Amino acid sequence: MTSETHEAAGPQGLASALVAGGALTSDWLPSFNAVPRELFVPDRIWPGIEDGSRQNPVVYRSQEPEAWREAVYSDIPLTTQWDDGDHRGDGLGTTPSSSSSMPTMVFSMLQDLDVRPGNRALEIGAGTGWNAGLLAHRLGDANVVTVEYDPAVARGARANLHRAGLTPTVVEGDGRHGWPGGAPYSRVIATCSLLEIPPAWLAQTAPGGIIVAPFGTEYGGEQIVRLTMSEDGSSASGRFTGGSAFMRLRQQRTDRPPFEDYLHGQEWPADGVRSTTGLSPRATGGWFEQFVIGSAVPGAFWRTERYDNGAYTLWLYSRDTLSWASADYERERTEYEVYQSGPRRLWDEVEAAYRWWADHGRPGHDRFGLTVTAGSHTVWLDSPSNPVPVRG
Repeated sequence: MTSETHEAAGPQGLASALVAGGALTSDWLPSFNAVPRELFVPDRIWPGIEDGSRQNPVVYRSQEPEAWREAVYSDIPLTTQWDDGDHRGDGLGTTPSSSSSMPTMVFSMLQDLDVRPGNRALEIGAGTGWNAGLLAHRLGDANVVTVEYDPAVARGARANLHRAGLTPTVVEGDGRHGWPGGAPYSRVIATCSLLEIPPAWLAQTAPGGIIVAPFGTEYGGEQIVRLTMSEDGSSASGRFTGGSAFMRLRQQRTDRPPFEDYLHGQEWPADGVRSTTGLSPRATGGWFEQFVIGSAVPGAFWRTERYDNGAYTLWLYSRDTLSWASADYERERTEYEVYQSGPRRLWDEVEAAYRWWADHGRPGHDRFGLTVTAGSHTVWLDSPSNPVPVRG
């Protein structure tokens, strides 16, 4: 490895890339320098790629120190645990369950958090502890609490923080409950994906406080939301700031029933009603399109069954197993075969949600927002007075 590569694969090379990309700003640069990522990364990692969609083979610091350091100081996520710690061996596990997040995402979310001197911050999802360390350096140890559900991960985060000379409060517990012992918080940040903002977070956030979290839909797609607590503490509202792909909060993971549960003992297509559509199933599959559809079509999810030549079937399911739909995609087709069964016409709902978005000019994340109360979540376009129409 050349000296130029060493320099590029180090903290200054990463800092330069993050500053150039706009993620790392001057107010966070001292914390970046004082809290090096390498102190928070274990010996064994599975380096990811920028979009977080897959992991590369394992790298050990003890065996490949240069490759390990290059990964640590690259703008990529690093998987540090698979399958809630049940994975054995050095191959890829089934589901990543803990990581060191992509640095661009870390500092973009910290920008959204907009911390000020004297703020008290609550973090949900300690992971390796790096994010909590950055906050502790900026705000002081006494003003930062981080909650981690996995005891082994929490112990590792605490050890990493101590190695860096930092001692924020590390709590082993269910992040949905926050940490009332440190409330009220002026800033709350989650490093795990959420289907719902837990009511305890609202209750523990001071009026005017900010909550930053990755918010996803059951159907798919995920965006970072920046919420501001109302002065009366009854609600939080704000806009989405960009896309994300975090690991789901463990207590909000959803089970996916097998297809057989939807046929109720009958052969496909059972009582499915055939129709056709001019909307390509492929058009609905983008990450942001999934988010828009999921905001409008609650309690539904999808799978694909792929064939030769790029053809596939998009399967849609209701969580209650009462409704299903299929839409067949083939290249160079302009009409696509659809079957639907059950009290909900799921393809019709998905198509209506997609066409609503298209009819509004395909607005991006910056025009969408979210309002949360103790009992509701409402996604809106441009203004809280213009909620996304909910189907089903």
